[in-house]
Amino acid sequence: MSTTDPAALLAASFSAAVAAADPARVLPAHLPGAHTLRAYRRTLVVGAGKAAASMARAVELHWPADCALAGLVVTRYGHGAPCKRIEVVEAGHPVPDEAGEAAARNILAEARSLTRDDLLIVLVSGGGSSLLSLPVPEVPMHDLKAVTRQLLASGAPIQDINVVRKHLSQIQGGRLAQATDARVLALVISDVAGDDLSAIASGPCAPDPSTYHDAVSLLRHWNVDPPAPVAKWLARGAAGEIADTPKPGDPLFARVDNRLIASAHQSLEAAAAVFREAGIRPVILGDTITGEARDVAQVMAAIAREIAVHGAPFARPVALISGGECTVTVRGDGRGGRCSEFLLAFAQASRGIDRLWAIAADTDGIDGIEHNAGARLAPDTLVRAQALGLDPRRILEDNDAFEFFSRLGDLVVTGPTLTNVNDYRAVLLG
Repeated sequence: MSTTDPAALLAASFSAAVAAADPARVLPAHLPGAHTLRAYRRTLVVGAGKAAASMARAVELHWPADCALAGLVVTRYGHGAPCKRIEVVEAGHPVPDEAGEAAARNILAEARSLTRDDLLIVLVSGGGSSLLSLPVPEVPMHDLKAVTRQLLASGAPIQDINVVRKHLSQIQGGRLAQATDARVLALVISDVAGDDLSAIASGPCAPDPSTYHDAVSLLRHWNVDPPAPVAKWLARGAAGEIADTPKPGDPLFARVDNRLIASAHQSLEAAAAVFREAGIRPVILGDTITGEARDVAQVMAAIAREIAVHGAPFARPVALISGGECTVTVRGDGRGGRCSEFLLAFAQASRGIDRLWAIAADTDGIDGIEHNAGARLAPDTLVRAQALGLDPRRILEDNDAFEFFSRLGDLVVTGPTLTNVNDYRAVLLG
């Protein structure tokens, strides 16, 4: 192993992962050229997600000077970026709010005004499910908020949450593409394990294989008791009284191009290059590692222990890299996000392994509801915690990993990164 400081190396790997998904870097190559744009009567740019504002800014910076440009995107509060011709609206996430509802309504109206001679460019990124919330008239926004909060607390994975939200929406689940006669180019930054286009921001321009029956079943599976208007609407859909979302094979998608421009795996590859240059073997375990955060931590710790004790399946020094989105079933009153909770559980499960460092952070810069992206772990973390009188087990049961790492000064704080390709985890055995 090189003499590079392990903590600095982990931080550099995370920075590389985030940079690989920077819209300024990945988006321009996918924009139509001036000749193509001039063939359309009108071009409208809309979008939603944590990266929506930075994507809009990248569009503006690389737009042909002699081509008209207008549009509207909605992003999370604090995730805005300066734009001159595309309007940026900030709204609620992970629980939707009225600002997002108003923006989504305007986006849908503008899309409906387009004709076959127009082009609709849709900027899609993680977080768009909440930010582009336009519930059906029969479901008030406060009921959509209520069922969203229940789903987030239930431990349901984002794909399941989005199945429900798509079937309460006027714009998601392919309905934005369905609402317009224009050609559609959707540029997508994936925050979903497996890069399922129908799940990213609830797939406003993608065919939706899920059904109302699925939505009803998932609420039952996750023990969610929805407000009466939500239950009534979904029951009507399951009974066939309401047309379902457009499905794969629908002819409307012949004029829609959903294009993936950044993904978790690309970011993991960028992080791996940082370790490789430092003389450490990087091993990408996968970009689709999901599950309860503390359960994933147990598996990762078991792999690390096998390496430490038996030198297999990899020899030291090695960096184990993974992506994906864990879930947290909320049992306590704490403030920990999924990355922090993973790392606290990992710290306990890997107790006794020497020369072990780790980082877990969300590439959007926000882990849960607090200001940190995640946290970092060092060989002396538990020793320092004991000196401060911190009980890791009790704190984990209270879902308060934020407080644990905050007290130790080991939070990773980046501020909003203006992109989002899911969580990043790296375990370094020196």
